[in-house]
Amino acid sequence: MNTSLTRTVTRFLLGTAFISTALTVSGYSTSVEAQQTEPLQEVTIALGSQVLNVTYPWLMMPVALGYWRDEGYDVNVVGMQGSLQGLQMMASGVVDLVQFNSSVLIQANAENGIPARGIMGNGVIDWGLGVKEDGPIQSIIDLKGGRIGIVSLATGGVPMLKALLRQNGIDPDRDVNIVAVGAGTQALQALRSGQVQGLMFWQSALTSFENSGTDLRVFRDPAWHEMPDFTLGTLQSTIDQNPDMVEAIVRGANKATLFAMTNPECVRQIHWEHFPSTKPTGADSETLEQWDLNLLNAQLDSMRKAHELHGGELLGYVDPAAFTGIQEFLYEHGMISNTVSTSELVIDQDGFFEATNDFDHEAIIEAARNCNVKGSAHYAD
Repeated sequence: MNTSLTRTVTRFLLGTAFISTALTVSGYSTSVEAQQTEPLQEVTIALGSQVLNVTYPWLMMPVALGYWRDEGYDVNVVGMQGSLQGLQMMASGVVDLVQFNSSVLIQANAENGIPARGIMGNGVIDWGLGVKEDGPIQSIIDLKGGRIGIVSLATGGVPMLKALLRQNGIDPDRDVNIVAVGAGTQALQALRSGQVQGLMFWQSALTSFENSGTDLRVFRDPAWHEMPDFTLGTLQSTIDQNPDMVEAIVRGANKATLFAMTNPECVRQIHWEHFPSTKPTGADSETLEQWDLNLLNAQLDSMRKAHELHGGELLGYVDPAAFTGIQEFLYEHGMISNTVSTSELVIDQDGFFEATNDFDHEAIIEAARNCNVKGSAHYAD
């Protein structure tokens, strides 16, 4: 591992102005595939959302750019109704890895005895409770007696919402009704029509609601941005049985992260080409392009904050100590009844994060800057 190169790349990342059925996406065929002599190993990753849009570059771009196929893996990304469902699918052996919220990772270990391990950090807690800016809700206490929508009751955002309500004098089990409203248009319509008075969603989703013309007043706990959230994880048994696969998946995701942070607009173009069903509608092309860039940049901001939270050196690194605050938060608010050593929440394999950063960073940066992607039908080799 070239440590000086890693530091160079880290400075580049932090110093750049970053320009209801489950959906499944699978590996995009690249020129590398034709050279494969061994069959690709199938891997399935569950994402705790059914909207596989441009805001998940570390999962979608390795598919589109062939990073995982280069490593010998045919990866399917499957949308779920929430992080909890993704965890359940992984625990039952249906999927190999899951992208989940930190609260679900902690609950798995502290409450359910499921040895899930974080293998890549992707974001900080950027959930927020949005209400119509021109509506009657001026503070959280005004929601008493109302209804609050959330993507799913199985999402990791539920404990955050309940804690936020308690902090502001509302009993989440008696004073409000928390209901599942799905994602995207149906969630926004629930707010616009008055079916719910607030929406609890992550920042990129809140940005998409505002893209659609609904200005929001957003409430959140400022301390949340100091806590890790989005984490790619797997079971300890998977790490033990297939360590090379786990390492390869994170390495491909790190490549995609670097690519996205270098050139978000190129990511938007590639995403629309390879996953056309996820392209937004309802406006002219220029407006739609800006909408998706807004979403992507909101997610990249969370990813940069997570990078700093986890040490600011290696891409995707997960620092066990970073989970101390969120675990204490969950315990204090009654979301968990036990705690575990934070070291149990993270992969414990010597050299793992160094190995997942062992690739040609400069080549990825150059390809992203030029938006010249080998293997993509839209870009010249």
